[in-house]
Amino acid sequence: MRTKSIFDKCDAYQRTIIAKQEGYYPYFKVITSEQDTEVYLANGKKVLMLGSNSYMGLTNHPEVKEAARQAITKYGSGCAGSPFLNGTLDIHEELSAELAAFVGKESALLYSTGFGVNQGVISSLNGRHDFIFMDVLNHASIIEGARLAHANIKRYKHNDMEDLERLLASVPREKGKFIVADGIFSMDGDILKLPAVVALAEKYEAVVMVDDAHALGVLGPKGDGTAAHFGLTAKTDLIMGTFSKSLASIGGFIAGDKQTMEFLKHHSRALIFSASMPPASAASALAALRIIKREPWRIEKIWKNTTLLREGLQKLGFNTGLSETPVIPFFVGDDLKAFFMRKRLEDEGVFVNPVINPAVPKDQALIRLSLMSNHTEEQIAFALEKIALCGREIGIIQ
Repeated sequence: MRTKSIFDKCDAYQRTIIAKQEGYYPYFKVITSEQDTEVYLANGKKVLMLGSNSYMGLTNHPEVKEAARQAITKYGSGCAGSPFLNGTLDIHEELSAELAAFVGKESALLYSTGFGVNQGVISSLNGRHDFIFMDVLNHASIIEGARLAHANIKRYKHNDMEDLERLLASVPREKGKFIVADGIFSMDGDILKLPAVVALAEKYEAVVMVDDAHALGVLGPKGDGTAAHFGLTAKTDLIMGTFSKSLASIGGFIAGDKQTMEFLKHHSRALIFSASMPPASAASALAALRIIKREPWRIEKIWKNTTLLREGLQKLGFNTGLSETPVIPFFVGDDLKAFFMRKRLEDEGVFVNPVINPAVPKDQALIRLSLMSNHTEEQIAFALEKIALCGREIGIIQ
């Protein structure tokens, strides 16, 4: 029996243990196949994947896999050091240059994870006397970056520009002001009101950073993100993105002007004290980026799929909230109902993600669906059929 008080909360924790015993625990599902439109679970069951962030459907692309193989052959499996010391490879430099050009910025820096980008950038650029303005639905990595900065944090109501202006106006003009928000919000699937954010930033002399984790590959004329989507690249100071979604890999980047990147290279602890992203990951992301630029049909297709699924859900009577992107939630109510819905959909051959409190407010649990460009119309029709069946069975729709 452990007696150290630090473990008391661990010993008292029963929520997931009970869920596992009763058969409805939904997380850490083991997959035994590639991340594609269909996957195999550990029990051998094949399911339609509607829970992946592989928006461009490139994780299993032959060119991406071959690029990873060649990188391992040339560089080995890892860098054995941080970018600051021995961990910068020529392929890292090649990737960062192409990313900067893709999102329309002078320079870009690579991080080992997208989470690390937000931790490292926000905490390095802000200090105790600065003010960070964040949407209440920002990703957890943005919140952690702000906490590490020890800055003054102001959280405004979701996409509410009047509330953002109220907060900006409350801060002395001479203070540093930093506005950061998701480009596409990862749970609700709506888009940041960037034109209004930029206008307020100009009025109150604030810096603007956009987290394009879910927008890269999806928004913009070339899949080049939220700022490009609105024609505001020049007025968006910093653009962040991840490789674990459209770019079929792992890692992340920040893009902006050369002087800011130079500062971050020498002050961002998440960069300096983390090992570099593996060569295979960099090569995969670079190959995926080049495919996206070469094959614009993937962007067109994901938006066609988005319309089919969202309108189909709405016709069935599901509430899809604010969604206007390939991230499509539908609301189910309490947490248990979300767990049962996920379980029944898996039984019927559809993999989805339940989102419960505290990730969403109490009694506003939802099922989060996300699409790939290589989902077929037949797969979407199958998903709608099964979602309707389970939704009626559980009482979410009539």
